[in-house]
Amino acid sequence: MIEAFSGKLLIADPFLRDPNFMRSVVFICEHKEEGSFGFVLNRRYDQLLGELITGVDTSDFPVYYGGPVQVDTIHFLHQRPDLIPGGVEVTDGVVWGGDFETIVELLKTDQLKERDIRFFIGYSGWGEGQLEEEMKLKSWITGKGTRKLIFPVNIDNTWKDALKQLGGEYVQMINYPIDPQLN
Repeated sequence: MIEAFSGKLLIADPFLRDPNFMRSVVFICEHKEEGSFGFVLNRRYDQLLGELITGVDTSDFPVYYGGPVQVDTIHFLHQRPDLIPGGVEVTDGVVWGGDFETIVELLKTDQLKERDIRFFIGYSGWGEGQLEEEMKLKSWITGKGTRKLIFPVNIDNTWKDALKQLGGEYVQMINYPIDPQLN
């Protein structure tokens, strides 16, 4: 049985040591029997969109590191289906993909704001059964993907904010050291 992860957040366990996902929050866009696909939400990439894509030279939009898979590709999430056709709504008001030519035109005419859209280089992917196995190992805590967490004002707080959203015992985790031996 496939658990429905699409539209959920994977919040890294405080002690997850994988450098690709340590203290990360991943938004899962698609989860099928063959595997899963999503984006790390809280890792800024070292280049801006205008530096990566021809034709959007004036764009100083930040780009985020979506994950270690196919880091030669650009993806995006947005909350403007009224302006950008062709995307897939993953969860309430959060759309994955759409017509990129339209986005370029909207960027050129300053019709998109940074809070409307997020660009990612690469993505996070799991093969068949891999994510379920990681869940059994307690590598991830799941939460609801909300617009507030997917399009935050400050990405540096995303991991902590995702745990706070869960409440209870999870709130304590925000103060755990990265290395428990330092405690």
